[in-house]
Amino acid sequence: MLHPSILALFFASILISLMTVLAAVYGVQILRRWDIASGSELQLVLERRTYLISTIVSYFLVFQLISLFLFIQTADSIYHLFVGAMCAVGTFSVNSFGYPALALKIITFLLAGIWMIVNHADNLGYDYPLIKVKYRLLLLMVPFILAETVLQGLFFFGLKPDIITSCCGSLFSPSERGILNEIVNAPPMPMLVLFYVSSAATVASGVWFYLRGKSIRLFSLLSTVQFFVSLASLVSVISLYIYSMPSHHCPFCILQKEYGFIGYPIYLLILLAAICGVGAGLIERYKKMESLRDKIPSIQRNLVLAGLISVLLLVVISSGYVLLTSFTMG
Repeated sequence: MLHPSILALFFASILISLMTVLAAVYGVQILRRWDIASGSELQLVLERRTYLISTIVSYFLVFQLISLFLFIQTADSIYHLFVGAMCAVGTFSVNSFGYPALALKIITFLLAGIWMIVNHADNLGYDYPLIKVKYRLLLLMVPFILAETVLQGLFFFGLKPDIITSCCGSLFSPSERGILNEIVNAPPMPMLVLFYVSSAATVASGVWFYLRGKSIRLFSLLSTVQFFVSLASLVSVISLYIYSMPSHHCPFCILQKEYGFIGYPIYLLILLAAICGVGAGLIERYKKMESLRDKIPSIQRNLVLAGLISVLLLVVISSGYVLLTSFTMG
């Protein structure tokens, strides 16, 4: 399907993939030949290039972050072209590549955010202390980004307007089987309690670290748990209050104008909280490095603060719908 948004998003994805691969090729040379104590010509060349490469990769990964929401918005904007579709669910269900592409975009979103945290910490050190760490992480990202680009292309160019697809109501009905439907149709009240307990535990551990500088790994672990609990709670119970309907569990309709596009800030807060939590825990192991000894604690405090704000805003938004709407579980 030659839709302008599809073409722009796909070619941007190809460009990101090419840039990531080129940076990874350079990264292999870094991993093999980097020696900060050496004064060789090769080492000087590597040092001159690494800042430029890292800066370029950072800009491309910023767009990689944005592309997740552009991908979903594009799918949601063209659902009317397919018979039976009522939102992005219908578009993603047109062929077998939609949801795998979305899953990979979420994974690369998280990896890109974590890479940018590691890169920021590395740039603060005078001796490139994390240069090998960030290029290993970049090498880890390459297959995910390439697979995402391929699946995205297969999905977009496999869209056929004459295909009859599914609406969100049928896809998330209790009669359907699968892990996703088990989560969607989980008992609402226990899931809501789990959401608040998980949020409270994450906030408490974050405040403890912010005040005492201890247990950052606990905060990182709880942030990871909070990520999955928040997503599950959103589709199983919080969405019911947003829609004021007892059986509407769609994770994409909340992105539409009828609901004030509230899904975008909700998903962004969930993702940011996870990135900040995981990133703060990841760089803990490098805080004893000489050039980062005074830098890592400051970075962690900023990440924890950003994570806390994200979780608290998510709770406030969710609670606003739970407490202030006229809908009740009955």
